[in-house]
Amino acid sequence: MKPKVFSDSIFLVGPMGAGKTTIGLKLAERLHKTFIDSDREIENKTGASIPLIFELEGEAGFRKRESEVIKDLTIKPNIVLATGGGAILQKENRQALINNGFVIYLCAPIEQLIARTSKDKNRPLLQTANPEKVLADILEKREPYYKEVADIVFETSKKSIREIIDQIIDELPS
Repeated sequence: MKPKVFSDSIFLVGPMGAGKTTIGLKLAERLHKTFIDSDREIENKTGASIPLIFELEGEAGFRKRESEVIKDLTIKPNIVLATGGGAILQKENRQALINNGFVIYLCAPIEQLIARTSKDKNRPLLQTANPEKVLADILEKREPYYKEVADIVFETSKKSIREIIDQIIDELPS
């Protein structure tokens, strides 16, 4: 973990299904900040769903769009930003997160992530015969990056949303 001066913006990173959007919404509400989901911003800017962007442009095209959005969003003041699970893959995204806000890595056991994402058709990387293996491979690749950018890490499977929010607020630097 890296020492840093607290920014007024909070960035949530972690794998799909870890609770970034759900927790982000409630955290922003409690802290009187604006909540932004980077995937929704991409959809709003393009007028296309994430699965359609993946279908038309591939993952590389999506990641390029994602980097542009992350660059713009991380300089906004007083926000809670839920990033897409793969946002940390690009070095420029990691730097933008590290340099511009307080980063919280939300994690959960793979069984929990599978349970939370199994019925969601808006997750193009999991539209495969073996989503559990894909998710395990994704986690193995991304885990070091999540840890690299994180100021704090929270496990989201064993507590209520309220307990997680309370703990996060207790851990925020003043």
